[in-house]
Amino acid sequence: MTLNTLNHETPLSRETLLSRETLLAHAEAAIRLIPPAWPLAATVAVNPFLGQTGDDLATVGARLGRIAGVKTTMPRNWYRERIATGAISDADLEAALAACPHFVKPADLAALKAKIATEAPAPAALPSIADLAAEISGLDWPALIADRIGFWAAGYFDEGQALWAAPRGKRPFTAWRAFATQDLTPELHGLTGFAARAQDWPDDPLAVIAEAQSALNLPAEALTSYFHQMLHGLLGWSQTARYRLWQAELAGETDAATLDMLAIRLAFEITLFAQYEGPIRALWKPIIAEHAKPVAASESLIIDAILQEAADRAGQRNLAHILAAPAPATAETRPAVQAAFCIDVRSEVFRRALEEADPTIRTKGFAGFFGVFAQHRRFGSDVGEKRLPVLLNPTVFTCTLQADSDTERKARYAARARRAWGRFKRAAVSSFAFVEATGPVYLGKLLKDGLGLTKTPVPKDPPPRFGAGLDAETKVKSAEMVLRAMALTENFGRIVLLAGHGANVVNNPYASALHCGACGGFSGEVNARLLAHLLNDPEAREGLKAKGIEVPEDTLFLGALHDTTTDAVTLYDTDTPSPAHAAEIATLKASLARAAIIARAERAPKLPGARSDADIIARARNWAELRPEWGLAGCRAFLAAPRHRTAGKALEGRAFLHDYDWQADAKNGYPVLELILTAPVVVASWISLQYYGSTVAPEVYGGGNKLLHNVVGGIGVLEGNGGPMRTGLPWQSVHDGESFRHEPLRLTVGVEAPAEAITAILAKHEGVRALFDQRWLHLFAMDAEGGLTQRYIGNLDWEAEGTAKAKGTAKLAA
Repeated sequence: MTLNTLNHETPLSRETLLSRETLLAHAEAAIRLIPPAWPLAATVAVNPFLGQTGDDLATVGARLGRIAGVKTTMPRNWYRERIATGAISDADLEAALAACPHFVKPADLAALKAKIATEAPAPAALPSIADLAAEISGLDWPALIADRIGFWAAGYFDEGQALWAAPRGKRPFTAWRAFATQDLTPELHGLTGFAARAQDWPDDPLAVIAEAQSALNLPAEALTSYFHQMLHGLLGWSQTARYRLWQAELAGETDAATLDMLAIRLAFEITLFAQYEGPIRALWKPIIAEHAKPVAASESLIIDAILQEAADRAGQRNLAHILAAPAPATAETRPAVQAAFCIDVRSEVFRRALEEADPTIRTKGFAGFFGVFAQHRRFGSDVGEKRLPVLLNPTVFTCTLQADSDTERKARYAARARRAWGRFKRAAVSSFAFVEATGPVYLGKLLKDGLGLTKTPVPKDPPPRFGAGLDAETKVKSAEMVLRAMALTENFGRIVLLAGHGANVVNNPYASALHCGACGGFSGEVNARLLAHLLNDPEAREGLKAKGIEVPEDTLFLGALHDTTTDAVTLYDTDTPSPAHAAEIATLKASLARAAIIARAERAPKLPGARSDADIIARARNWAELRPEWGLAGCRAFLAAPRHRTAGKALEGRAFLHDYDWQADAKNGYPVLELILTAPVVVASWISLQYYGSTVAPEVYGGGNKLLHNVVGGIGVLEGNGGPMRTGLPWQSVHDGESFRHEPLRLTVGVEAPAEAITAILAKHEGVRALFDQRWLHLFAMDAEGGLTQRYIGNLDWEAEGTAKAKGTAKLAA
């Protein structure tokens, strides 16, 4: 089949055909606009606007409106309600208007208010060939295409859920061609000759992409936009393919799965165009012209972006008011216990509760992977779990017992037996006989599980250890790096608690999304226990003395796991038994238990149907519970500062809290500040923007209704028994049934450090700088009292807070 086969009326000249290099460049540009999606076993929050953060909110709204009909802000009535109640003030609106980077915008506050009195027009996506064919034929071709590609992809990308796995070893396009030649569903619905065409196509996805460019008369200027639309229409599956590329690039390799998904989608477009070419041709020409236009924000989108900026600033006023409250005095004496928790917003509630339960305890915040970049093999498993931020590669390999351990060998045999039994239960041949023969035996278990009497076990693997062992130099270097990053280099307590976190829930496909994002979607006890083991090592401590860090001989580091669903904390105090600390450990356990009661009392009123401490605990074991906890809903701030700036201030579980001492860091050239801005802040931005996207555009970037979820391939969920694979957060994770639990505000980052130091780091990291320049995040330098005193306004420039000036750029409205 030649490139011009489907373009009978006006074949393209040789000059119009684009080179493979040009086609590949545009395909690559479109692929970079698709965010990856991690499988359910290790789900992490992903910014749905990833790849587009070099543009501002209004411009991205124009792009997504054009290719998918997506709105990137809340409906205007949401903002009008907040203006009417005073939550968004006139000062917020005026400041947002002045800060708007577009020339085409309302002249003043009165003009802005006049514009927002009416609702903005809903975005309308440009029709695809499938949309035009559906309009002409009355057949829902887009739904059929999504169904057939999804049916194939569920088998191809399967992560072990399928009992009869699809053949492996072929690239996606090759595997799909083999499937398409046998799948008669498109032809039964009227797509004549589709299976034969699939047989005739060369085993080269770029050849199909080239054919689409020729057949559909696509100029180079339209390709990235159109290709983006094709991939976005397969969101879920294209994100799964994009995940494979992400993982490959971390390993210094590449992967063509996303390119193959583009070719597969275009194959349907080519065939539909051939079938309906007569009536489609005239309709298609102006659509191509729209795709070819540069993306530019309309006046309506600019106004919506101004409203979002005003809402963000209103939230910042509230945050500044909380931070301005006096902080409780802290004693300079040696603390009995220092407790380091993950910076996760859920830890903020528990840290306050713990400090209230026992004022002698001082808490710290640090990213939950605790500086251990580990690929971990759990007890009785061969799977390497990447327990570190997904932006990074593992640098150490860790495990539990050695592979030849008798205990571990028995655990492996038991696990294999359970897997074999499970497959026997579900297999097509044996499942019915199994139910008839053994069904009554399961009655007790079903009743127990249904009544919520079954507890999910707390992870209690044997102590994890560094697989190959660490030499003395590596131990010291690693220990120093972590302690300096934690701002913990002196005045150590007798006990230093390192608490990772995880969620204890049942019957929840999104369970891993409630675990630690900094640990790659796993619970954080492994990293905490590994770091405790390292910092208890005599060789590491001896080497630290030469680095100016002297850990007292009587200081014991303890790993722990904070269950964010029940607020129970498990201590792994047998990892390094210490009879000398028995009394302090007993006291600590009592304090943690009191703190759990305080934290649950704060959380209960916010969870629908929870009225007591017992209700919170019961939710973790309830098969039918849609909201076992709120996760990170409500997150709106990231603060890097000493704990005494935020101690005792009720941030209501909405702030990521990272301990940071800029004066100590300045002596070494601000390496810790650079780490914070380029790793924890970026991870927090992914979390914040996933919640934002799942709230403002739940139909596209949300996970749908939990009540209807069906797991597919162990990768994601379908809403019902078909349709697109859903990514993002379920509706029940952002809405309580009556109102939004997550207020869609972009994250405010406050750092107690000189603005010049922050600027120097932004200048080195273009991707991080873009997040702030385009206001996907807001950045403030904090003063010595914790005030948000200097606002970053972009282009490596700052202004004193409250002095916003009108600014404009060369960006013009359409």
